[in-house]
Amino acid sequence: LPAPPLAAPSLLPPRLRAHPHPRSPSTASASASSPPRAPRPAPPPNFPVDTATGPPRWTGSSPLSSVVNAAISFPPLFAAMKKGAKRVLMQTAEKKGVPWADAVRDADTPEARARLQARFEAIEDPSVVNPAYYLAPFHAYDTGNLSWLAAVEAAPATDVMALRVFPGEPELNAEAAQARMRASIIGAIAAYGPHPADVRDILDIGCSVGVSTRYLREYYAGFGCGEGETPREVNVTGLDLSPYMLAVAADRLGDEEYRWVHGAAEAAPFGDAAFDVISLQFVVHELPLEATRAILREAWRICRPGGCVAVVDNNPASPVIRNLPPVLFTLMKSTEPYSDQYYLMELEKEFEDAGFVVETSAQTDPRHRTVVAVKP
Repeated sequence: LPAPPLAAPSLLPPRLRAHPHPRSPSTASASASSPPRAPRPAPPPNFPVDTATGPPRWTGSSPLSSVVNAAISFPPLFAAMKKGAKRVLMQTAEKKGVPWADAVRDADTPEARARLQARFEAIEDPSVVNPAYYLAPFHAYDTGNLSWLAAVEAAPATDVMALRVFPGEPELNAEAAQARMRASIIGAIAAYGPHPADVRDILDIGCSVGVSTRYLREYYAGFGCGEGETPREVNVTGLDLSPYMLAVAADRLGDEEYRWVHGAAEAAPFGDAAFDVISLQFVVHELPLEATRAILREAWRICRPGGCVAVVDNNPASPVIRNLPPVLFTLMKSTEPYSDQYYLMELEKEFEDAGFVVETSAQTDPRHRTVVAVKP
């Protein structure tokens, strides 16, 4: 599974460069004799949010949510819904030219199987014990992320997700959609977290097959560098509970510029104050509330003072999310067993309870919010 091409520089919006930090009138911390460093980027613009209060009507204990949950609990309907949810993604892939079938076929050759198995054996930590919540079926896979099929299909599924963020742009391809979505996410992290020039160690929790991990490295390694200049040295680690996902990540992106670690974020195998930026992109909606709390507590331990933790996920206040058609929210709930807990959670309060200071909770695209919290 070859790595996708890097995002074209022209796809990174101008707001990612040459603007002062929103929380500070001056970004110059170097002495007068030191060479000037690139200023901190301005935050990306916010997308509109719904002014209604409370979670979406199809979550929690609402009558509509109760009906959907009862349907999902009926095994024959649950099986049909899982297939339907995956079918929706694959149909979008086919329409938009995302090589979903090609990715599966290319990974199913003897050479690819042997290569991936070698990666798996090098990455897997046999001492890791999967928490019970991780063993539940989700994403239309009976074993969740613990299978080769889930890992091989993760990259095209992520491309489809990015395309569905911008449905009114039929000419937009997957690479451009990913670049736009990730640029807004990283723009918020860079604007409200530590100055990008000070970032040396980055952790991507729930990194899956490394899509978000690649964009993080690309931004921070290239920050302040002109065309043709040597990228900055940054250490980027991807942490995931699925050795299958990590094996595909290593196969796509290699292991020279990335470190792939098999482990649980609730008991991260790192020392105290090890990272400047910690990212969880599209992870928290897959967790029960207690797991989210445990991960935020652990993130506090391994985050450096002045560093940040950023969570990117569906925004309960997004008009798109709040007004999903019944067919779509039913299919979504059928593949996300902890979605009700996510939408009922006050994420910003959970950050504060863990000791962080929330710097922003911004809707960075029509569907998603980026919450950036700093460790004092």
